[in-house]
Amino acid sequence: MVNGEKPAVAIFGGSFDPPHAGHQAIVRKALEVLDIDTLLVVPAYLNPFKQTSLADASVRLQWCRALFDSIPNVHVDDYEIRQGRSTTTVESVKHFQKRYDVKYLIIGSDNLSTLTQWHAFEWLNSHIIWVIATRKGHKIETGALKRWKILEIDADVSSTQIRQSGTLEHVDTRISETVKKILKGQPS
Repeated sequence: MVNGEKPAVAIFGGSFDPPHAGHQAIVRKALEVLDIDTLLVVPAYLNPFKQTSLADASVRLQWCRALFDSIPNVHVDDYEIRQGRSTTTVESVKHFQKRYDVKYLIIGSDNLSTLTQWHAFEWLNSHIIWVIATRKGHKIETGALKRWKILEIDADVSSTQIRQSGTLEHVDTRISETVKKILKGQPS
């Protein structure tokens, strides 16, 4: 940040239902390679492409704060959760642009197949640099993207796998007990 300019940020949004080692690896790698002042972790109230989430938004926010708020230059922001509804990415980017220079939007490579269906994709594509976190089994197809960077991530885990298997080996011990309780309360 130079002479009153807005701080440069990357936004890493998602359901974080639950957050796992892959999300943690993305945050670490992004801080290491991106030219930013702050990384904003933005849990969704509800992903626009999903009908429900396992954990309540307030619980997912607590999980993210437990894992990421103590990391220097990372801020967990509750903007989307405070909206109390599904919030589009473009809405969030425009909100954060009032305070920050939003340079990057971090996504998992599993999002590439539906990215052009995102609300106002063309606007996003013109205003940010996509940061694509690799994920095993998901092809990196960047043909529709104007500017992008690849984050090589080795974690072979997804929140869906954790919810379906109930296995907590990729869930940080700081949140594993509450994740376990919520998973057990899930209808079988």
